[in-house]
Amino acid sequence: MRGWQTVKSGSPKDVLEFKTDLPEPAPREDTVLVEVLAAGMGLPDVFMCNGSYAMTPQLPFTQGQEVVGRVLGWGDAVKNRNVGDRVMAVTSFFTGNGSYAEQALALDDFCLPVPDGMTDAEGAAFLIPMHTAYLGLETRAKLQAGETLLVLGGAGGTGTAAVQIGKALGATVIATVAGSDKVEFCKGLGADHVIDRKQDDIAAAVMDLTGGRGADCVYDPVGGPAYTAASKCVAHEGRICLIGFASGQWGPVDPAHMVYQNYSVVGVIPSNYGRDYKEAVQETLLGWWREGKLSVRVEEMVPFDQLPDGLERLGASQVQGKLVLGVHADATAP
Repeated sequence: MRGWQTVKSGSPKDVLEFKTDLPEPAPREDTVLVEVLAAGMGLPDVFMCNGSYAMTPQLPFTQGQEVVGRVLGWGDAVKNRNVGDRVMAVTSFFTGNGSYAEQALALDDFCLPVPDGMTDAEGAAFLIPMHTAYLGLETRAKLQAGETLLVLGGAGGTGTAAVQIGKALGATVIATVAGSDKVEFCKGLGADHVIDRKQDDIAAAVMDLTGGRGADCVYDPVGGPAYTAASKCVAHEGRICLIGFASGQWGPVDPAHMVYQNYSVVGVIPSNYGRDYKEAVQETLLGWWREGKLSVRVEEMVPFDQLPDGLERLGASQVQGKLVLGVHADATAP
């Protein structure tokens, strides 16, 4: 089997090796074996290369958290699967059986049909960003129509999902970006206001846009200084959703500041929710997708042999939306 392995710790171009003799993975009790068509690429893959991601497997391993593929088989506890079905899924990347290879293991409780009309590239970029944004905004933060949502990193993979889902829920959306080239991109997603953090102070701009009230909800996949700025402009009884640490650092949560300003900080990860919840969320998300309220922004389907270059671009914040790895020759582009 052909695929990529991370063989040591460092930058993607230094640690990823392309192999032609990898063993085919055997499905465990609760996993589905898929023939990989396309694989979503994300910053966690960059962090796994240098070992800074919490769920990094032992070396060597094949990474890749998101997949669209055809079902080949399944474990003993799996039911209601058919060989050949086209599915989108989150992989068992934490065991080293990710989607940057010709076959991968998908988690059965996060393995869902790809709808008609959705390309392989779109499906591979859908699950993690969209489900994370929905969980954070609707389930955890309970974002209401008419409230103001601040999305940090609005041009990134999960940021683009949060901007669109915020609008679908009826919020006024303020997005932050790093660079003027990303301002129009976020406006095209539906953001009401876009702040270029390289030009303007985030906290001051948000307070000005909200008439001094601040943002009712903050969606933070960035962490670091961006979180600190957001904590200065969150509204009374506001909510901050902790999603990730694209900056390389988690947001420095200050309990005393939370208490004195009366705002909440909530953690967000969809993987530990049950199948029924995920299927219900998927139904809602696909409904919005069919109505044109959501679109999957794939900047490029990267050729299979160019994975390291693609991850280097992600790590350098040179991507608007998502990158997808084209693993199979028949994978359909966005």
